[in-house]
Amino acid sequence: MSAFDDLMVFQRDTMALAQVAGRLGWDQETMMPRGAADQRSDEMAAMEKVLHARRTDPRMAEWLAAIDDKGLDAVGQAQMRHIRKSYARAMKVPADLAVEIAKVTSKAQGQWAQARADEDVAAFLPVLEKVVGLKRREGEALADGGDVYDAMIDDYEPEMTAAELGAMFGAMRPRLVALREAVLAAEAPKAVEGHFPADKQMALTAKLATTFGYDLHHGRIDKAVHPFSSGSGHDVRITTRTSELDPFNCIYSTIHEVGHACYEQNIDDAYLLTPLGGGVSMGVHESQSRIYENQLGRSQAFTGWLFGQMKDAFGDFGIAEAEEFYRSVNRVHEGYIRTEADEVQYNLHIMLRFDLERALMQGDLDVYDLEAAWNDRFAADFGYAVDKPSNGCLQDVHWSVGLFGYFPTYSLGNVYAGCLYQALRGAVPGLDGQLAAGDLAPATGWLRDNLQTHGGLYEPAEVVERASGIAPGPEPLLDYLEAKFAGIYRL
Repeated sequence: MSAFDDLMVFQRDTMALAQVAGRLGWDQETMMPRGAADQRSDEMAAMEKVLHARRTDPRMAEWLAAIDDKGLDAVGQAQMRHIRKSYARAMKVPADLAVEIAKVTSKAQGQWAQARADEDVAAFLPVLEKVVGLKRREGEALADGGDVYDAMIDDYEPEMTAAELGAMFGAMRPRLVALREAVLAAEAPKAVEGHFPADKQMALTAKLATTFGYDLHHGRIDKAVHPFSSGSGHDVRITTRTSELDPFNCIYSTIHEVGHACYEQNIDDAYLLTPLGGGVSMGVHESQSRIYENQLGRSQAFTGWLFGQMKDAFGDFGIAEAEEFYRSVNRVHEGYIRTEADEVQYNLHIMLRFDLERALMQGDLDVYDLEAAWNDRFAADFGYAVDKPSNGCLQDVHWSVGLFGYFPTYSLGNVYAGCLYQALRGAVPGLDGQLAAGDLAPATGWLRDNLQTHGGLYEPAEVVERASGIAPGPEPLLDYLEAKFAGIYRL
């Protein structure tokens, strides 16, 4: 066998073990007994120790030195691009640090969930301080003298920088704020009213998941404190959550996670358990979850079909007709929770987190000042005070598990989704009629064929540009938002 063949055999085993580690994480958030937290942290640390050893195995250096990338086809070259980058990253992070991060974040996740339930920020801050310290050390190792936060962003969106993201957010903010002000000055649509039993919500979301193309033969839907998607290839799982007073929480969390899951399920099987067998970046991943959730799932055409499904499931819920339901689904409203935010205000939530976590990683914000900083910034950005920690700095799981640099990819995903939706509308004739009939296959099929199937074959911006025909930028998203909400609010 050639050095490349040997390397790929070794790589497949490493990635299979990484999938096993991911399954431990899924179990921890869904089914693990609460008393197993300490043992699970040891198990996660042991898995990370094995994985780090494989990623830095001396044979990796020998294989990489022996392979001439120019002699490979396009797929082989893309595999090598990912493997070389992953190897360089692993070599910069000491094994004991990688293991400690895995152990501490596993414990921190459970402590965050309990603190959130108890509305007790003080109980969470000591372990968050440990996580921040460990991640800062990791960032310093990866940055190698450069910007620590840029190194963290690169884990989720390769080649992206905080400066680029900050400039993009700066360009987006004025139009978003102006749109919000105009919308909030207009008459608000009616909200849904009633009791929505959790079991009926779960039955409806299972139907919605398959309607959007999720393959339950290779997946499953469970509940978690914070919805997420896990896995790749032939085992891709999602979670959601229910509120018996707010069915949209469950419905749109499910559709969002289905977008992530379908991306992973639709990647070419030839890439299974290789570096190309997963989504190329979190920004591109979020483009799929956000376009499923918003441009498709909250469209007037699709909500007309969903209105009938809601009536069948729940009976009368205070909305008389489909037009009113569409406006209710897209109601711009005061709220604290990012995952429940309307499209107009969602990116403002991300900008808040981006600035705070950047300050944490650069040492400009102390962990013990985080709650006050969050509350001050939220009041300044949204015009009202945070009422409790679970609606403030304890609402997201990301920081407890060390996902610093992840948050800005949500807004980047919205930007990518804007570009993709503009192309999708031009490429799929009769789209609105299909959505109105509950037929998502043409839309999701276009996304599958033009983006999802490629997995990690292309760079993030490249795969979006190949699919959409334009270089990624925020204008299509902002144009879409302004047109949509001007219509809903009759501006």
